[in-house]
Amino acid sequence: MREYWTSLASLLGVLAFCQSLLQVVFPPELRFATLKFFNRIFHMFSSYCYYDITEIDGVNTNELYNAVQLYLSSSASITGNRLSLTRALNSSAITFGLSNNDCIFDTFNGVVVLWEHVVTQRQSQTFSWRPMPEEKRGFTLRIKKKDKTLILDSYLDYIMEKANDIRRKNQDRLLYTNSRGGSLDARGHPWESVPFKHPSTFDTLAMDPVKKKEIMDDLKDFANGQVFYQKTGRAWKRGYLLYGPPGTGKSSMIAAMANFLGYDIYDLELTEVHNNSELRKLLMKTSSKSIIVIEDIDCSINLTNRQKSGNSNSSSKNSHDPEMGSGSVGNGGGDDGNNNSITLSGLLNFTDGLWSCCGSERIFVFTTNHIEKLDHALLRSGRMDMHIFMSYCSFPALKILLKNYLGYEEEDIEDELLKEMEIVVYKAEMSPADVSEVLIKNRRNKDKAVRELLEALKEKAEKNLKRKEVRERKQNGVEEEEEEEEQEKRALESPKEGCEFEEISVKKGEDVDAAADDDEKIK
Repeated sequence: MREYWTSLASLLGVLAFCQSLLQVVFPPELRFATLKFFNRIFHMFSSYCYYDITEIDGVNTNELYNAVQLYLSSSASITGNRLSLTRALNSSAITFGLSNNDCIFDTFNGVVVLWEHVVTQRQSQTFSWRPMPEEKRGFTLRIKKKDKTLILDSYLDYIMEKANDIRRKNQDRLLYTNSRGGSLDARGHPWESVPFKHPSTFDTLAMDPVKKKEIMDDLKDFANGQVFYQKTGRAWKRGYLLYGPPGTGKSSMIAAMANFLGYDIYDLELTEVHNNSELRKLLMKTSSKSIIVIEDIDCSINLTNRQKSGNSNSSSKNSHDPEMGSGSVGNGGGDDGNNNSITLSGLLNFTDGLWSCCGSERIFVFTTNHIEKLDHALLRSGRMDMHIFMSYCSFPALKILLKNYLGYEEEDIEDELLKEMEIVVYKAEMSPADVSEVLIKNRRNKDKAVRELLEALKEKAEKNLKRKEVRERKQNGVEEEEEEEEQEKRALESPKEGCEFEEISVKKGEDVDAAADDDEKIK
């Protein structure tokens, strides 16, 4: 046993001597150079190439690293075995990620690539104004050399776009409103925000499905139209005018648009804006991928239709130019801040002027209950590109409401009731809000809710019919009065004409008698 330990100690001594001899003959610099040389030879004959994407580039955060992490989260949630879970600030979703030193395969246009999440301990650092994290993180991308052009030209840009989409979907949307009196918040911004939690979607929106699909397709074309707008030389923005009776779902439509596109909403209160200059500053402080809303614009600012009101003021200075400002908030109509007013010209420039191009991917939405009150200069294409009429509840919209509130499909309701509803719903002219209220009150008893709704529709249809009859009677009465007045005028005018005829006849008779007397005298 003693001999065993002696031989072991001798062996360890020989190994230590060899190690010290190796360090003397091959110093660390030479060993590093040798390893680097063999590594280069290996890569020379290898069919793969490698790219490192570090978390921190110098002192700045590498945006590409964050984009790759977000992009791989969608694939890792499906194929990964060991994942890390994170939830970012102002985010409503949990993000999946690769664990330390884990790998995942991805496919792009038929090309297979390998991503590896590399995490190593950082060496002890000296004093720095910005302390670095203890761990050094990064991604290593392995691709085949023949695919280098495709990956570098298209794949990385594709990752950035997908990451932006994921970030926008995961992040909570915000609802902004301009500060009272134009004041600034603690950060110097004129907008105040709250999380936007409106649950409205196009699936729950009570509207004709054909019309709904048309709007959704238009929104998709806009969101994916960056190249198109650049090619045609147009600003990347679009305007929608929602008009119709109250309670027809204009606000729900705006919320559905925001949830569909993942955009923030800026609710602009024009009565709190003092002048056109302040309006432009508010526009400059809005972000891209946003919806700028002015609700009930006919009530917020005086935008009367000048084709109706301009007849009495035809001699005014601006009546010849349809784009000069005539509407205002407050008193006065100039652009001077002392007037404390917004002109129509300022609002037109806000939606379609040079200042409307200071951001990209913006949507302007105006709502009104009375489209006839708005000036035509505001309604033209380029400002309000798409006019959407929010009508009373139609039969397809009624079926959507029955599904939303009662869970009823079309086959769950008796055919007779459905046919009766289809006939009466158009005569009733009930708004979706009124229909929803009837269903909400009776949602515990679904059959009762359907019966109550049918009765409410019939009652409203009868009222509308009576109103129509009264209106027709009044119109007929007015027409009869007008006919009587015309007959009276004719009756008053006809005796005068008879008297004039008699006077003319008498004069003619006198002239004839005088002529006869003259003839007798001559004879």
